[in-house]
Amino acid sequence: MAGGKNRVCPVERAGSLEHWLRKLLQNPNGIVGRYLKPGMSAIDFGCGPGIFSIEMAKMVGGKGRVFAVDLQQGMLDRLAAKIKGTKLSSIIKLHRCSENSIGLKEKLDFVLAFYVVHEVPDQTKLFQEIKSLMKPNAMLLVVEPSFHVSKKEFQGTVEKALSLGFKAIEMPRVFFSRSVLLGLK
Repeated sequence: MAGGKNRVCPVERAGSLEHWLRKLLQNPNGIVGRYLKPGMSAIDFGCGPGIFSIEMAKMVGGKGRVFAVDLQQGMLDRLAAKIKGTKLSSIIKLHRCSENSIGLKEKLDFVLAFYVVHEVPDQTKLFQEIKSLMKPNAMLLVVEPSFHVSKKEFQGTVEKALSLGFKAIEMPRVFFSRSVLLGLK
């Protein structure tokens, strides 16, 4: 699912998503670590080259699953190359979504949408699909870049999710970002 006011980050720029400074300032363990437990199933929606997918897979362990979902095959190929021949390849399931649908049927404990919701042209449809995939106590963490998404735009995104049956649990602090942790009402 892509489009919207900002275009999808091109595969050619994926290296910037993996920069050591970003990993330091937006540490995946610090951002999602408290929400994931061994055995959980999760989606890294808009996974890009997989910096969150890899860490999430370590957190959920061998009995868990992480669906690394991206619109661009090139991003999934980069992640596939990283996990090839490792135990993570049995935990991370690569999935190419379409522009209009995630296209999974799995029931999930956790959904991460990091720096991607602003790229989706139909956020209502996205939130409805995510909601249909979530288990009753599941959580959705939406993180948007504060340098691309204004406070007003982010509030509009949150209000859209709330109107579709989500509830705000907390607004965790993420460097250079606006974020909300949502659950189901």
